[in-house]
Amino acid sequence: MLEHYIPRKINTGCWITSYSLNALRELPPDTQFVLPIASIGTPYEAYAELGNWVLPPIFHEALTGSLKQEILERIFRCFPDYADPRDNRSRLKIVELPRRDPPTITRPKVLAFSVDTAVEEHGPHLPLGTDTIQSYGVLEQLRKENNPHLLVGHPVDYGQLTWGLPFGFSIDLTAELLTKYVAQYANALQRWLNPQSMYVVDVHGSIVHRQAIVQGLQDSTVKQWAFRWLHEPLVEFASKRKDQHAGGVETTLVEFISEDLLDPEWWPARIMEIARHQMSLETAVDLTPDLDRFVEHVNRERFNGIVGDIENYHSLDAADLFERILHVARDDVRRLLAGNAKQDAGADLW
Repeated sequence: MLEHYIPRKINTGCWITSYSLNALRELPPDTQFVLPIASIGTPYEAYAELGNWVLPPIFHEALTGSLKQEILERIFRCFPDYADPRDNRSRLKIVELPRRDPPTITRPKVLAFSVDTAVEEHGPHLPLGTDTIQSYGVLEQLRKENNPHLLVGHPVDYGQLTWGLPFGFSIDLTAELLTKYVAQYANALQRWLNPQSMYVVDVHGSIVHRQAIVQGLQDSTVKQWAFRWLHEPLVEFASKRKDQHAGGVETTLVEFISEDLLDPEWWPARIMEIARHQMSLETAVDLTPDLDRFVEHVNRERFNGIVGDIENYHSLDAADLFERILHVARDDVRRLLAGNAKQDAGADLW
């Protein structure tokens, strides 16, 4: 079912996660977006019937108590324009699909999925779903190597973020809501599939996001699990070069997964133009405590959504970066299959 969902080509299809920030900015200001609420067992191909500009679903089974309304109110605050909930509410159509029982699947030894910020701008040349694309590039390779022991499941496509909000078309779920949602989502998967263990990954660099995921897993009924920030083995190529978001590292990895995921109108011919409008790490850190000031600065200076160094791309080996990630992920799966787990969020900020 995931082949109908994970982006394969930029700026195509019904899923908003396939589109770049610039492509979405060019839409008419009255464009309507669709947010589905569905069962985990709903096949992804069924969402195509909802039309265009479909946000990733949130799942009935994980929306216990007041959580559904809390998440919806937060999404209204963020998307498509941060801090404009009245207009956002008029542009977001909530569609509740019928509940359905999930299919019967053989109990997996390891159930793997990502918790990433799939609705997060990644500049003019990469799709919003860049983080999920990277995570599932890795998980798909692990599935091929560990079949039938590892089952790749549906992603959680919302998380905690800050830097995307001032640029628009990004959703911050907050750490508190993310923890609650992850716990209930993991519980729902546990009831459905009863896996021997769960392997949860992400690419998004926020340590607040990662800690929220780990807390959610700790709060869940799942006993055997491991979490991995997949960019952990790439710190020397990313954070040490101040290339945190949508710059050279992420461009290299997404291109390695599929060249069709980079916008040919921007990449590679306009790399110098991209570089001129990227934001430095120092500027982003300075602006982070005051989002109103951040928004004003972005609008005035016309930054393009990148916080990092796109020219870092020229010094990177895509196959090497991907193999470094796979090396640690393979080890994680081996440990889980042997009954061991690493249950922490990592100490590095990025």
